[in-house]
Amino acid sequence: MIYLSSSKKFRVSSFGSRVCATHNRADAGFTLIELLIVVTIIALLAGLVVPQFIKQEEKATAKAARAQVELLGTALDTFRLDVGRYPTSQEGLAALNQKPGAIDRWDGPYLKKDVPLDPWGKPYLYKSPGDHGPYDLLSYGADGVPGGDGNNRDVASWER
Repeated sequence: MIYLSSSKKFRVSSFGSRVCATHNRADAGFTLIELLIVVTIIALLAGLVVPQFIKQEEKATAKAARAQVELLGTALDTFRLDVGRYPTSQEGLAALNQKPGAIDRWDGPYLKKDVPLDPWGKPYLYKSPGDHGPYDLLSYGADGVPGGDGNNRDVASWER
């Protein structure tokens, strides 16, 4: 062996041109303490990022519900222009896809697909005439009950 520095040992192979460094066992790999520190840092970062990600997801779900309420409102307005009235509460939102009874001027379907469920998987509530306008269209949010904050907040057609 050839000693070129005090910390590393170099060995010349028998073929002459290769010089290989040999390491002490203490120089190889990471210690348990170093690994624990890295895992702790990753856990702290995840603890900061994950709640922010969940908040963004909740905001996106509420925005999707508002967009669907707007889309259904546009379809209801088109129904009214053709028929002369909004669908009754008994006819419901199904009147946007299927001709209700003997309506002469129905020119639907007014939606390309079936009436969607809200982003939380529940049907939208429709009432005509409504308490806040010619119709009320709403979703009770994630919890499915009136009122609430955040992801549980109601999404209604009269709140724009």
